[in-house]
Amino acid sequence: MNISVTDQYALQAIFDLALQPADARVKVGDIAQRQDIPQKFLETILIRLKQGGFVASRRGVEGGYRLLRTADQITIGEVLRHMYGARRSKRARPAALADLWTRVDCAIDGVLDHTSFAEVARRWRESQSRHVADWII
Repeated sequence: MNISVTDQYALQAIFDLALQPADARVKVGDIAQRQDIPQKFLETILIRLKQGGFVASRRGVEGGYRLLRTADQITIGEVLRHMYGARRSKRARPAALADLWTRVDCAIDGVLDHTSFAEVARRWRESQSRHVADWII
């Protein structure tokens, strides 16, 4: 599986939205800053994510982006498939190893399809709480 920069940024954008309260609308500039993504590039990615039914947007002062479904209903695999469409690994598949690579691809797809953004957000929050200094003496 080849994951492009565009694909990675799409995952980061959905992840950022998954960390927000359910009905919160988030400005593109805020996502871009937190995730270190060029804003103009992020705008085009968010348009693709909107077309795919992952995010909704509203214009104006109270506008911004939000997830269209809850984070536990969106998997890494479905976002990647939407972003890369028919693109798949260009790995050469010699006949002797074809079955092996097919099983590897199925295993990867299985992990990605069973990993929701809610799970990624939960694991990230847990990892952050482990690294907080405790100054209680």
